[in-house]
Amino acid sequence: MSGGPAGRGQRKKQPWGGVRPFSIKTKLGALVVVSVLITTGLSVIAVHTKTELRFITVFSMIATLLITQFVAHSLTAPLDDMNAVARSISHGDYTRRVRESRRDELGDLAQTINVMADELEAQDSQRKELVANVSHELRTPIAGLRAVLENIVDGVTRADPETMRTALKQTERLGRLVETLLDLSRLDNGVVPLRRRRFEVWPYLSGILKEANMVASARASMASGSGSHTRTDVHLHLDVSPPELVAHADPERIHQVVANLIDNAVKHSPPHGRVTVRARQGAEPESLELEVLDEGPGIPRTEWHRVFERFNRGSVNRPHGPGSDGGTGLGLAIARWAVDLHGGRIGVAESERGCRILITLPGPSPVPS
Repeated sequence: MSGGPAGRGQRKKQPWGGVRPFSIKTKLGALVVVSVLITTGLSVIAVHTKTELRFITVFSMIATLLITQFVAHSLTAPLDDMNAVARSISHGDYTRRVRESRRDELGDLAQTINVMADELEAQDSQRKELVANVSHELRTPIAGLRAVLENIVDGVTRADPETMRTALKQTERLGRLVETLLDLSRLDNGVVPLRRRRFEVWPYLSGILKEANMVASARASMASGSGSHTRTDVHLHLDVSPPELVAHADPERIHQVVANLIDNAVKHSPPHGRVTVRARQGAEPESLELEVLDEGPGIPRTEWHRVFERFNRGSVNRPHGPGSDGGTGLGLAIARWAVDLHGGRIGVAESERGCRILITLPGPSPVPS
C-alpha cells in the first residue's frame, strides 16, 4: 500500500549488464599476455647484457607473481564482500548491500545479490505489516464481543435473543474480518474480489456509529482498572441526506473505511468534541459521497499526500484528547485500500476547522447490452 522496501526491488540493470568491456576472461587473458611480455622482455635484456639466465628467471617469476597477486586480490575481494552480505541475509539482516562498482561478471553478481536482498526485505516488511493490519482490524469486533459477554456475566444485561444476536453479529464480523484482512497479502499480486450489493445508507451508518460507541465504552471499562484511558467524551453525529439514500458497494469493506476514519477522528478530537459522518448522493446513480469531519487541530497541507501511507501517524507527536493514543498508523492506509478496490477516491479536503476526509464511491458498473 505504500512506498518503502517494496519499491526497492525495482532495481534496474546497469548498461553493461549485457556487454562487459572488462570481463574476467579479458582480465585473465591480459594477465597471461603481460606475463609473457615480461618474460620475453627480460630474456631479450639478458641476451644483450649477457646476464645469467637464472637471475632473469627469478626476476620474471617475481614480477609475474606480483601481477598475479594484484589481479587475484581484485577478484577475491568482491567475493569476500558478497559472502559477508549473504551471511547477513541468512541471519535475517536485509539492510546490507554489495558495492556495484565493477563492470564485469562479479558486478552483475553483486547486482543480483542486491536485488535479492531488496525483495527479501520487502517480503519481510509486508509480512510484518500484515500481522499489524490483522491485529489492528480484529481489535474492534473483539472489544465489542467482550463488552456483550461481560455485561451478561456481570448481570447488567440478560442473555435474551436480542443480546445474543448482537454477540453473534460481532462473531460473524470477526470471522469475515479474518478472511478480509488476509487478503492484504495479495494486494500487490492481484485483485481482491468485492461483494457489492445495494443497501440503505442511513441504517447502515447508524449501526457503525452505535458499534463505535459500544466499543469505546467497552475499552473504557477495560482500561479503567489498568490506569489507562480511552476516549468516551466525543459525540458522534450522523448526517444522511436524503434519508432514503441508497448506495451500491461492498458493505464489509466500507465498514472498514468508516470505522477506521471514525476511530482516527475520535483520537484527534478535543475534549467533548464532535465527529460528524455525512453521506450524500454522488454524481452517478447509487454512487455515494462520504465525509468524516472532526474538530481537532487538522492536518497541515504539506502532510496531505502522506496521510494514507502505512505507519504514518502525522506530524503531531502527542494525542489531542484525554486518553487517546498514537495508534498503529494503519487505519487510514486500510481505508485507502478498501476505497481503491471500489474504484473510488479518498483524500483530505478543505475544512474551516479540524480534519475533513472525503470519500467518493462510484455506482454500479453499467451492464453491457
